[in-house]
Amino acid sequence: MTMTEVLAPGRPATEVLRWSRGLVDPALRAAVDRLPVSMRRISSYHFGWRDEHGRPANADGGKAIRPALVLLAAEAVGGSAVDAVPAAVAVELIHNFSLLHDDVMDRDTTRRHRPTAWTVFGTNGAILAGDALQALAVDVLAASGHVRALEAIRALGDSVVALLEGQADDLDFETRGDVTVSECVEMARGKTGALLGASCSLGAMYGGGTPAQVHHLRGFGESLGLAFQFIDDLLGIWGDPAVTGKSAHSDLESRKKSLPVVHALGSGTPAGARLAELYHCDAPLEVPELALAAELIEAAGGREWARQRAEELLAEALHHLGSAAPIGRAAVELGVLANLVTKRDH
Repeated sequence: MTMTEVLAPGRPATEVLRWSRGLVDPALRAAVDRLPVSMRRISSYHFGWRDEHGRPANADGGKAIRPALVLLAAEAVGGSAVDAVPAAVAVELIHNFSLLHDDVMDRDTTRRHRPTAWTVFGTNGAILAGDALQALAVDVLAASGHVRALEAIRALGDSVVALLEGQADDLDFETRGDVTVSECVEMARGKTGALLGASCSLGAMYGGGTPAQVHHLRGFGESLGLAFQFIDDLLGIWGDPAVTGKSAHSDLESRKKSLPVVHALGSGTPAGARLAELYHCDAPLEVPELALAAELIEAAGGREWARQRAEELLAEALHHLGSAAPIGRAAVELGVLANLVTKRDH
């Protein structure tokens, strides 16, 4: 690998994501079209392809960062992005399976500026559609015919188990008053870090990467995913609803034990103690109390701590990326996406 290859000019993040969508979306739609009508209808609504009546729509389908990571990881180890499309489709299906279920469990009513699928089609329908997407992801990998398809299926399965364990911990935290920062970090590592790690490792597998490259690209994705969760938790408190697609202070309204909140609750500060009183009261938090809670988290150091940890995790991710010895433009563009994930407005 030459220095010229390392410093090859990269495309802006918006162009990378557009390129990735152009490769992945046709295959993703073709996969979803194989589902039974009932589950296809709900899934197509969730992806933003159709409205609640089944009519064509062009709603926001999210940034689709995970598929882009798959394709870039394949190119970064010297492989072809086209060959990695099945892996990209699989991780996007798993991601959306988790979103459908998360919205049910968290009782979220809005996602990507639209009513969530369960509020439109019912809880049972959304759960079944999510289950169908999970099964479809395995089928896509198995049908790819790639020499490392079995290895990829096992890696993806491991990430799903870690994701589910993280979600289970997240739900458990809702009823506990003694959640520690380390527990919360481990929860986020599974809930968000595992699938981004799988995205990068599957891309490396489908690109013909060495075991060492697969290992380090998984580490890149896992660290990036944890950084992503730190930023997401900041946006859940201080994000602009016009950008996030959720109501202001949405995580506080549900008294979510997010990373900044848990840090603040355990800070031993007067602000942290006052926040605990708000979080443990039975009455719903109204707009003034929600604003106060956000102020208390910041006063207790939760906001700055989360920002700093996100920066540290970005550095950790980039160290793993360098250790994978990536080549060409993809090496730069993986870093571009890493910065996009961790520099969102917060």
